[in-house]
This record gives sequence, C-alpha cells and structure tokens, in this order.
Amino acid sequence: MPALLLSPLGALYAIGWWAYEGIYRTGLKKAFEPHAPVVTVGNLMAGGTGKSPMTLFVSGIIQNLGRDVVVSVSGYGSPSSQGAQMAPDGPLRASQWGDEASMFRWLEPSLKLVVGRDRVEAARLVHSSFPGAVMLMDDGFQHLRLRQHTTIVLDPLTYNRFCLPAGPYREPRSTGTRRADLVLPDHRFHQARSDTIVKQVSGLEADPKTSALHLVCAIARPFRLTKSLEAEGYRVAGARLLPDHDPLTAGTLLKGLDSSAALIVTAKDWVKLCDRPDFAGRTVFVAHYEARIEPEQDFAEWLGRQLDEEAGQTTA
Repeated sequence: MPALLLSPLGALYAIGWWAYEGIYRTGLKKAFEPHAPVVTVGNLMAGGTGKSPMTLFVSGIIQNLGRDVVVSVSGYGSPSSQGAQMAPDGPLRASQWGDEASMFRWLEPSLKLVVGRDRVEAARLVHSSFPGAVMLMDDGFQHLRLRQHTTIVLDPLTYNRFCLPAGPYREPRSTGTRRADLVLPDHRFHQARSDTIVKQVSGLEADPKTSALHLVCAIARPFRLTKSLEAEGYRVAGARLLPDHDPLTAGTLLKGLDSSAALIVTAKDWVKLCDRPDFAGRTVFVAHYEARIEPEQDFAEWLGRQLDEEAGQTTA
C-alpha cells in the first residue's frame, strides 16, 4: 500500500531520470573519457545488493587476466568523498577514507584505490598514475558524466519495480538494463556466494558456533546477514543495528549488551570499530562472504573479450 500511495512521486522521479539520461543518449551532452577502460559494478536499486564483494571478485578476475586494476570508491560520508584522490598504501582509517575503502584495503592489502565521488577526476588520476590499468568502479553506474566501457549491473528479483520513493529503483529499470552490458542474473551468468566466513579478530580464542553472538552493524539490509548466520548454525542472541554507513562512534553503542558476550560485526563495520577502546579485549568475530559470477571461466572469457575489444578501439 505505501508503494501505491507514493507511486505518483516515483513516476515524477522516473520522468526526471528519463530527461537526464536522454540528454546523454541523444548526444546533447557527451560523457568525459579521461581513461580507458573503465569497468563498473553497479546496481539499479538503492541500498545493498552485494556490489562490494562482487567488485573484489571482478578485481581478481581482471588481475588473473594479466591486467593491473585500480578500484574507485566514493568514500561516502568521509572527508575524502570530496573530489577524488589516490589512497596511500597501507591501512586506511575509515574516518578519513570511508568504510568501503578501508574495508577493501583490510581485505586486500595490496589493492590500489582511488577515493572520491567525482568519478571523472578519479579517472584522470588513474590515467596519470596507472595509465595501463583497468579502473574498476564500485557503484557509479548512474554517474553518466563518465564514459563507462563495460558495465555489470546487479539486479536481484523484487516485486516492487517503482522508482524512489515508492520503490527501490534509482532509475527506471528499462533504462538501466538497456545501458548495461551485463545484468545479473541473466541466461548466461548468475551470482553466487560463499558461506559466511567468520574470523576472530579480538579477545580470548572462542568457537563462534558455540557462542551466543551479539550482532553490531551498520549495513543495508542487515536481516540478510542475520538470516545467513542462523542458517549456517550460528546463534545470534541479540543485535544493535544502525543505518548504513553510520560512523559507529556513539558512546552508547554497547549499552545494554552483556560485557562478556561475543560480538560479531561485518568487515565494513570492523574497520570503524577496531580503534574503539571499549572493543579492546572483547571477543569479536568478523563476518563476510566472497561473491562470484558463475560459470566463472565463461565470465572471465567474456570480460577478457570486453577488455580486448576496448583496447582495440583505443589503439585504432
């Protein structure tokens, strides 16, 4: 019922997007192309659809194809979100670089990153510093100012096809699927994921499957994590859930939670929590999963052809 009531606003949003997208589609404005190739892992919906784990998977495929890669993230909610800048080597503080950039570097310490919402400037920086690399964007499919050469869009099944605020879509589904090179799932490929990987990062050694876990997280759709953990035999005894990208700096974050209880957090949250003194000595587990596109070899061959085709056009 709320979706139907808000559908007129969703229709206005869709009309506005059609007009905006039409400016580029008809050539009235041209996208900037400071670097090639640019590969995007994006989505059509607001909120979490698994873009970041999929970006890590695609990054690995690109490197297995013998290409260097620089991952572009927005730095949402951090000072580094303004403009764009290359991230330094080593661990990144989430308060400065954003939780996603910090998470990427924590999971893949050697990964090169460019951070900032201005993806055109990010592409210029990549071209200046790593001219032969593939720029891989985590999100940014709707950033039409930048020419994107290969686009992979995650579009999980939903019965609500309205645009914001009546539904989850950032743009009309018809325009997004038309622009994308690959929409997952399709008849060729589908998304898959590993079981949840649970790693202890703090406290006395404990078995997560025999511990009563208290979930602390600030991610989109946390119920999916809870459901996965319980399906895999973990016992979630309580939860402190905050909005996606919350900085997790509140002094009352652990208020009401048993001080002896084991905590479980996501990798995106751990990079914000690891420096908190009230987490020191607590038994803390980090949960994350690895995404992939199957059949993996077929996808690698498809992506290799996309990159080779773009290389041919660039040198022509």
